[in-house]
Amino acid sequence: MNQASPPALRIGLGYDTHRIGPARPFLLGGVEIPWDRGLIGHSDADVLLHAITDALLGAASLGDIGRMYPDTDPENKDRDSGEMLAEAMRRVRAAGWEIVNLDCVVRAQQPKISPHAAAICARIAEILAISVDSVGIKGKTGEHVGPVGRQEAIEARCVALLYRS
Repeated sequence: MNQASPPALRIGLGYDTHRIGPARPFLLGGVEIPWDRGLIGHSDADVLLHAITDALLGAASLGDIGRMYPDTDPENKDRDSGEMLAEAMRRVRAAGWEIVNLDCVVRAQQPKISPHAAAICARIAEILAISVDSVGIKGKTGEHVGPVGRQEAIEARCVALLYRS
């Protein structure tokens, strides 16, 4: 490979985990899902948007969400994860990259993800200004094993494929 011309495609992997806590709005992929619990985090704790943000930043070699929005900064308390994702995408585009697709997995024993998948895909596509068919979401349980299975935490993973625009 010629070092003068970098590849026109890049893959990024994002991952996040948040603990489940008492009544707080449960946001997943920018959608509020009815549930008697929520996720604990410095921001609004949208575990899926955080994983997507890291996948995009990683693919574009732009760091990670913690560098952009450190949890030690009081300004990030309860920050809207959709705004964080939109800013990350602005930086990705400024670096010359566009999204081919996102493939996401949410691991949650409860609530079930599939009834909300279409709304989540639509909201993510809206935030990123991409086609909804470029966003894939799958829900998986913890099979009653580990922190996810015991309903102590929810995890999200995302793989992002970018192309040089």
